[in-house]
Amino acid sequence: MSKQKIIVGLSGGVDSSVATLMLLQQGYEVEALFMKNWEEDDTNDVCTAEQDLSDAQKVADKLGVKLHTVNFSADYWEDVFADFLQQHKKGRTPNPDVLCNQKIKFKVFLEYALALGADKIATGHYARITNNDNAYQLKVGLDNNKDQSYFLHLLGQYQLSKSLFPLGDISKTRVREIAAQHGLITADKKDSTGICFIGERNFSEFLQTYLPKQPGNMVDENGQFIKPHQGLAFYTIGQRKGLEIGGGFSDSPEPWFVADKRIESNELLVVQGDHSLLYHNALTTSKQHWIGDLPDFPLKCQAKIRYRQASQTCEIIKNADSIKVIFKQPQRAITPGQSIVFYQDDVCLGGAIIEQRNNE
Repeated sequence: MSKQKIIVGLSGGVDSSVATLMLLQQGYEVEALFMKNWEEDDTNDVCTAEQDLSDAQKVADKLGVKLHTVNFSADYWEDVFADFLQQHKKGRTPNPDVLCNQKIKFKVFLEYALALGADKIATGHYARITNNDNAYQLKVGLDNNKDQSYFLHLLGQYQLSKSLFPLGDISKTRVREIAAQHGLITADKKDSTGICFIGERNFSEFLQTYLPKQPGNMVDENGQFIKPHQGLAFYTIGQRKGLEIGGGFSDSPEPWFVADKRIESNELLVVQGDHSLLYHNALTTSKQHWIGDLPDFPLKCQAKIRYRQASQTCEIIKNADSIKVIFKQPQRAITPGQSIVFYQDDVCLGGAIIEQRNNE
C-alpha cells in the first residue's frame, strides 16, 4: 500500500514548519506549498513576504521536501477582502480570518493540492479532527491558549475528511522545542498577528486607503456631542484605543468605549467605564453553519463571541430563518458582523454571524 501524499501549507512560521516535520515522522509522503494571497503595496509588506518565502524554502530544504509556490491573491481579493470591505461599509465588523479559512485555505488551496496529487492537506492550526463512523468532528486544540477552532468553524464534513492538523495534540511551547531540537530556522520566529495574509497594520489607516471617510458625531448616552468621528466603518464595538477623547468631556477619569454604531444617523455612541450599554444577554444571527447534523433545538451549549474568549453558557432557540442565542450571563461588546461559535465540551458544533444584540 502506497503512502498517503500530504501537501502542507508552509507559511514560513514555526507552526507550519513543525507540522511538516511531524508528518514526515508519521510516515507520510510530504510536499509543501507556500501561498501568496496579498499583493504587497508597500516596502514593509514586500520584505515580510520575501522573508516568509525564504524561511519556508529553508525549512523545506532542511526537511527534504518539495516546496510549491502559488499566488492566490485574486481569489483572496474576490472571496475574502471584497466582502471584508463591504461589511465595514455597512458599519459592521467582519472576521476575515474565518472567511479566509473557508474560501482560501480549505477550498482554493485544497483544490490545488488535490490537483497536484495530494490525498489530503495539512496546516499548522491548533485544532483536532476525529472521525466516528464517517462523521467528522472538529475539536479544540489541547493547548487552550492557542486553540484555533473558532477560526475553523465554517469547515464541513468534506474539508475535515481531507485535512490534517498535526499540532492539535501538543502545546505551542512544545512546538518551539521541537523546532529547536531539529534545527529549524523558524524555531524562535515571532508569531504573525493581524488580518489573515495582510498582517499587522494600523487598522483604521489601512481601511481608509480603501473606504471613503464619512464624518459624523461621537455622542454620549444623553446625545451630547463629544467630538467628530471619521466614519463608522473605522470603529468597532467595545473599542477603547484610538478614540482620542481626553479630559474635559466628563467629570469622570474613566476611559471611553464605543457602545454602538447608529447607522441611520451616522452617530458613534461612546460611554465611560464598564457601562451597562456595553452589555447584552441575547443576540440573533444569520448564515448558520453546522459541522455535523443539524442539532435539536432548543440547544443548551457554550459559545464564544470572539477569539480567546472563555466559553459562555447559552441556549440556542430556532426561529423561522435565524437562531436566537440567550446567554446565562450578559456579554460585553457583542459585535454585529463578528462570528459566534458554538461548542459542546471540546467539540466545535459550528457557528453563525451576529446580526443584532438585545436584552431579554
